[in-house]
Amino acid sequence: MQRSQPPYRADHVGSLLRTAPLRAARAQREKGEITAAALAAVEDREITAIMAKQAEIGLRAITDGEFRRSWWHLDFLAGFAGTEWYEMDQGIGFKGVRTRTRGVRVTGKLGWAGHPMIEHFKFVRAHTDRTAKMTIPSPSALYGRTGRGPISRTAYPSLDEFFADLGAVYRQAVRAFADAGCRYLQLDEVFIAMLCDDAYRHAVKERGDDPDRLGAIYGDLINQAMSDIPADMTITMHLCRGNYKSTYMGAGAYDPVAAVLFDRIKVHGYFMEYDSDRAGGFEPLRHLPKDRVAVLGLVTTKTGTLESKDDIKRRIDEATRYVDLDRLCLSPQCGFASTEEGNLLAEEEQWAKLRRIVEIADEVWG
Repeated sequence: MQRSQPPYRADHVGSLLRTAPLRAARAQREKGEITAAALAAVEDREITAIMAKQAEIGLRAITDGEFRRSWWHLDFLAGFAGTEWYEMDQGIGFKGVRTRTRGVRVTGKLGWAGHPMIEHFKFVRAHTDRTAKMTIPSPSALYGRTGRGPISRTAYPSLDEFFADLGAVYRQAVRAFADAGCRYLQLDEVFIAMLCDDAYRHAVKERGDDPDRLGAIYGDLINQAMSDIPADMTITMHLCRGNYKSTYMGAGAYDPVAAVLFDRIKVHGYFMEYDSDRAGGFEPLRHLPKDRVAVLGLVTTKTGTLESKDDIKRRIDEATRYVDLDRLCLSPQCGFASTEEGNLLAEEEQWAKLRRIVEIADEVWG
């Protein structure tokens, strides 16, 4: 049976490969060759086109592909009062590659004074008759990426004060999206998933943090973020171990964080990375609360190879050993372009994968 509310049987994480006209316009804007208004006009046109494409292939949740962002997380975090962009000494390490060196640091007390992404959401809502879906980073993104270093000790001598303000500003942000008409919001959560990785846990300890305590803090921040939502709003979280130019940061089954995910956090659904053995088996799904949904990220965005229907259906069957089919959905394991560089596949391959997800969902759930 199909679902009447999100997450849908066939869903997607949100980001899409940037189109050639958009990439060209962003490069021109970076060089000062076109105005901000000219770039916005290109963004509007390209977003409208990819929204129509999502609807055409049968998706019910429609996003802007994150086309107005350079990063899945930093553009949003830099919109808070008390933060600013800066250049780090080096990029974040992924397997065999490092990201660009841009970062966001906390220079003063965190605050909410509106945000450009509220208008970004309104554009999507105004240009689709389907469910407009908004994606933003989970609160942990402001701490988990680099830890204590970029957080002003003058503004926040105590991390408890920092986390309190972070939860408060996220609560305001989520409410602002709700007031703008958003009824499907996804929190992209990397740093709880990274707590499944032994090497990352060791690095967290080395910098002076307790990984288990951090997991609980991150979970409580998510609960605070969604503590003022209307009854008809759906909040999901997407779990990922890194996605940059088809590489990753970490590996490890969900078992170490299952209690935080399923007992502590109160989201309505979980987009769970499951496209490779890096994410372990489906056993942790036995802890999925009866009133929640797990969206199985079985289709990879890291390569262009199209998965076979039989293989995906077989894996869905494996998952039903631990959770009822009615509480499962299907999606890619991540977005196709967590940063504007995008993953190493072609646009046609991206759309073929999303179309395949819709086809499989129709065959499995009717």
